[in-house]
Amino acid sequence: MSELRTLDQLGPGQTATVKKIGGERPLRRRIMDMGVTRGAEIAMIRAAPMGDPIEYLVRGYHLSLRRSEAQLIEIE
Repeated sequence: MSELRTLDQLGPGQTATVKKIGGERPLRRRIMDMGVTRGAEIAMIRAAPMGDPIEYLVRGYHLSLRRSEAQLIEIE
């Protein structure tokens, strides 16, 4: 059985596929409305100097998520 990986664990230039989105329903809905849905390919671009927020590339556009939000997104 593989170890659980979350989006905040990606390094710059790494790509993953979204497996599952956790969290409370309103937050999960907001993340999905931004294009982060199961099966979407997402790449980490860079993190802010203090590590929060983190910039990702998803569906052809750049998206910034807080580290706490990225921890709710399981990847493979």
